[in-house]
Amino acid sequence: MRVAFYTLGCKVNQYETEIMSDLFYQNGYDVVHCDDEADVYVVNSCTVTSSGDKKARQALRRFKRNNPDAVVVLTGCFPQAFPDVDQQIPEADVITGSYNRSKVVELVQRFLETRERVIEITPHQRQEPFEKMAVKKFTERTRAFVKIEDGCDRYCSYCIIPTARGPVRSKTMEDLKQELTDLAANGYLEVVLVGINLSSYGRDLENVRLLDAIQLACSIPGIERVRLGSLEPELLTDEDIHEMAKMEKFCPQFHLSLQSGCDATLKRMNRHYDTKEYTRIVEAIRKAFDNPSITTDIMVGFAGETDEEFQQSLEYARFIKLAKAHVFPYSIRQGTRAAKMPDQVSNAEKARRAALMAKVTGETRLEFLKTQVGKQESVLVETFHNGIMEGYTKNYTPVRINTDENLCGQIKCVKIIDVLDDKCVGELID
Repeated sequence: MRVAFYTLGCKVNQYETEIMSDLFYQNGYDVVHCDDEADVYVVNSCTVTSSGDKKARQALRRFKRNNPDAVVVLTGCFPQAFPDVDQQIPEADVITGSYNRSKVVELVQRFLETRERVIEITPHQRQEPFEKMAVKKFTERTRAFVKIEDGCDRYCSYCIIPTARGPVRSKTMEDLKQELTDLAANGYLEVVLVGINLSSYGRDLENVRLLDAIQLACSIPGIERVRLGSLEPELLTDEDIHEMAKMEKFCPQFHLSLQSGCDATLKRMNRHYDTKEYTRIVEAIRKAFDNPSITTDIMVGFAGETDEEFQQSLEYARFIKLAKAHVFPYSIRQGTRAAKMPDQVSNAEKARRAALMAKVTGETRLEFLKTQVGKQESVLVETFHNGIMEGYTKNYTPVRINTDENLCGQIKCVKIIDVLDDKCVGELID
């Protein structure tokens, strides 16, 4: 039996796909690429935006059309947030949510035995435990994602994720230590700690917080780099920043979710900071670390965003000088407060604003890359093709290096000499 996976969304989803992939492998399945013919296709969905739902539906229909006899599975955040999705997608033979991934093989086997559609979505409950899971290796990856937190209770007015992911819950330090030790034994030099609301890690544990997880990761022999996923900015304290700066293995790349550079818009979004606080945090990072990078997400066209508010957001993006920004238009999510807000922005205007914001953040991106020229940085080499290696520095600057030697999976010292096509160009240093 052959199983293929199609994953949408964040690094947490990618991690969870690896978990399910390993479960199928342990049960005798061969794991193949989603473009190959398979007996089972698993779509691990994302429901942050309506476009994510659309992509999931398209994938399910494509797999069933190309291979009518295959078992098609929908799992992840989409069905968890919208349990009636089974009525929209008759092509899915098995539907399960974002919590009981450990049962996905069992559910597929049940369908194979009965040929009756299986729908099993476990509702989230208060104080539910962290679903025990661990990865020892990743398919075609030189860095390892480690999920340490799940759930969110921030309730941003535009976001369905608290419904899809449930309450905050955290991996224990004991389980985290074992997983990190196994990854190091399998040769992974870099780990990325990820979560749905990573900054809330440990809140449900006794006397544990995110800083403790970072310190633990940095203490594991064989792990040379420790990186963080997306952070809620206001939960990052000056003390945390100061302590992180002391850790030699810690990578100074901070993905601080901004969403808007306009305080009025942030308030409607129910974000828990304003631009003044965001600026203070960024300045604290830049003061504490040598050559850090600040990356973010910026939403345009949120409900009620006026031209003036958009201009404020645009100017703030220019002022804060981001190393990189993911710019995207606001997408109405049914079941959120923002979906019912007045003065919704037209799709055409959202597209126009997204293009303008992308232009500004593209300019600050280029400015940042130019500041890297002349620096000597360590690069984790991730790909090698036709005499060109590519990898990332500790602050997540992409670097390409011309060489005939395949050094994938190794950390090499590189001097950055130029900028080309949204990447830096480097040369190896002996």
